[in-house]
Formats: sequence, C-alpha cells, structure tokens
Amino acid sequence: MTQELIDLRNSILAGRYADALVIVDELEGMSKKAILRQIKSFLKVLLIHLIKNHIEQRLTNSWAASIRNALIEIQDINLKENKKSYYINQNEWDSWLDKEIELAISDASLEVMNGIYNEFQLAEMVDQNQIISTGLRFLELTYLHSVKELPKAIVEILIQLPGGENWKLGKR
Repeated sequence: MTQELIDLRNSILAGRYADALVIVDELEGMSKKAILRQIKSFLKVLLIHLIKNHIEQRLTNSWAASIRNALIEIQDINLKENKKSYYINQNEWDSWLDKEIELAISDASLEVMNGIYNEFQLAEMVDQNQIISTGLRFLELTYLHSVKELPKAIVEILIQLPGGENWKLGKR
C-alpha cells in the first residue's frame, strides 16, 4: 500500500488526476478486501465454537467468550465509516456462512472432543443447517442492538444453546 500512496502523491503533484482517481479506487478495493477478510476470520471463529457446542452438547466460558468477542468484532468491523451502511448486509450472511462452514468444520475437527474425529467424520456428524441457522440468529443481533446492548443479547441466545442453561448456572 505504501507504493500506491507514493504513486497517488506523485500523480496529484503532477496534475494527473485521472491516474490519481484510479489509484484511489485501487486503495478502496484493497481496504474493503482487508475488512471482509477480517469479518470472515471472526465468522469462522463463531462457526468453530458453534460446531464444538453442537457436537459436545456443552458450553464453556471460553467458548461463550469467543462467540461473544467474534460477534462484537463483526459488528464493529462490518459497520462502514458513515455508520449507516454495512460491508455485509443482513440478508447476505447465508452465502458467507455456506462458504465458511466447511473450513470451520475442518478447523473444528482439531478441537472437538480433543481431536478424535477427522474433518470427514466431523462433517458427517454436524448438522450444517442448524449451525448456519444459529449463526444467523447471532449475526442478526449485530444489526438489532447497540454496542452496549449486544453482549446481553448474545447471552440470551447462549443460554439457549446445548449446555447453555448449565453454563448460566455455573455448572460445568
């Protein structure tokens, strides 16, 4: 990106405004791609922990914190600078979840039940539709709640997950 900024500066100084606008467009594209990559990373964390919860039928403090933190980061990163629009709109998450679920299963296979299942075995066990549905419920919260309200709203869904009631009561 440093080279692009140097080129932008030189184009402006030389009065080559059309060239400068092309560079600005490239920089915007690079920025958006980096933001979407960050969102995708947090989305995968969310899915991995939902898969672990689904298979192990329990919820740990660590998993709850990872789910909460992933959603808080997604909410923050997804909101554009104008605070009125999003990089990923609410109705676009299905395709993102569909793309990420297989990779999340593969990564989760290293952690679920201490890695006793390989990714193919785990894929047979996971109800992908249920994981995606749960993921959508959580992601919807990022559009409906303020930064301050979001953690409490997340807890309301966490306690509905398998093992969530025991987690809420402090029983593990």
